[in-house]
Amino acid sequence: MKKILLFLSFCIYIMVACQKQSDIFDLIEDKEELSGGQATSFDFSENAFGKSVDGLSGQQEDAFVLGNSFFRNNWVTAPASASGRDGLGIFFNASSCGGCHFKDGRAKTPANPNESLNGLLFRLSISGQNANGSPLPEPNYGGQLNEKAISGVNSEAKIRVNYAEIAGKYPDGTTFSLRKPMYEFYEPAYGDFHANMLVSPRIAQQLAGLGLLEIVPENTILLFADPNDQNNDGISGKANYVWDKVQKKAVLGRFGWKANQPNLFQQSADAFLGDIGITSSLNSEENLTPIQKSSYPNLPNGGSPEISDANLQNVVFYLQALAVPARRNWKDQTVLRGKQLFTQIRCASCHIPEMQTGFSPIKTLANQKIRPYTDLLLHDLGQDLADNRPDFLANGNEWRTPPLWGLGMLKTVNNHTFLLHDGRARNFEEAILWHGGEAEKAKNEFKNLSKVERESLIKFLESL
Repeated sequence: MKKILLFLSFCIYIMVACQKQSDIFDLIEDKEELSGGQATSFDFSENAFGKSVDGLSGQQEDAFVLGNSFFRNNWVTAPASASGRDGLGIFFNASSCGGCHFKDGRAKTPANPNESLNGLLFRLSISGQNANGSPLPEPNYGGQLNEKAISGVNSEAKIRVNYAEIAGKYPDGTTFSLRKPMYEFYEPAYGDFHANMLVSPRIAQQLAGLGLLEIVPENTILLFADPNDQNNDGISGKANYVWDKVQKKAVLGRFGWKANQPNLFQQSADAFLGDIGITSSLNSEENLTPIQKSSYPNLPNGGSPEISDANLQNVVFYLQALAVPARRNWKDQTVLRGKQLFTQIRCASCHIPEMQTGFSPIKTLANQKIRPYTDLLLHDLGQDLADNRPDFLANGNEWRTPPLWGLGMLKTVNNHTFLLHDGRARNFEEAILWHGGEAEKAKNEFKNLSKVERESLIKFLESL
């Protein structure tokens, strides 16, 4: 009798285990691996972020190649024989777009205080807004600190990055450590920094899929918004409305760490000016403060503008046509369990798994079901991650939900896994543990998971 009972218990255990396994595999979605719909790439090499979408016309392929060239190649000091690429600003953070977005990927934070920033930049401002709602630039150094300068010019200032380790422990006793960055600005060359200067560190992000996010209909994004938390779930996504320099009005922001850019054209033009010192039809004035202009009154330039509309449009097209890497291991049982937990602890409340794109002249981008894991909205992530610097409607605690697609390829492409707006998190686990504010409850639920469950959730994120 005892043997029969043991046998029946074993059979019940097997049935329950099989049922649980079946339930997990029910989580597999049709074509779930196609993160960008038809605009998905299956290149899993170190060039995974730099592939064009399929289906481009011959003319579009030419634009992609030309845009890629102007994105990757260095600009030089004017005057130069390469007249199409001269005009490098007297102050700059990099001499090419690819200098920060290496292989179209994410920049790496400095490993030691003496290392160049290489893709980590600092936005500067003082309290208040100008007439269009944007932050007021720091009087002597402008809206962004440039750590590099051309020959014969003193760079704006030097910056050291140090880290402090913060020890922590999960409820199950497992220990962890978070690194908190500390920034030191020294040797300012153009006067003292404003006594109440506001500073926001920003790391260069990976670029794949930007063209898809640009054509998600505005009403889709606004459906995710709940600024007053009317449903009482503790999540209050908020839209940022920013100045569109072409339309000359406030429009929905969707790009940048604080959703402070409306589209890829303006984002690209502003990056050319702020990061490289290259003027365009959108930004025709050199990026210099009054004290800097008086210090260097007769500087050569690369023309007016220094990048033509045609070349700027090619760069924009290049960004729009970058494909998204496909999911890996999306049918794996551990990954599926992690996916289940991702929803269960409400990470998916901000990192919305899927949405639909609208119209695009690039046919492969139009009307696609995509899986970017973002709502493109602002969320309060707590004081630990705050930069305390407003940006249009974004306050000092708010950040745009970053897309998660492609992040599992960071190590392959960029040889690191540094995450968050300043790269402080060394991996997915640390990124989760830094979350606060609206994400405090989700973070605590993650901490309360078992070690195996936490590892499953991380495996899911690594599959994206």
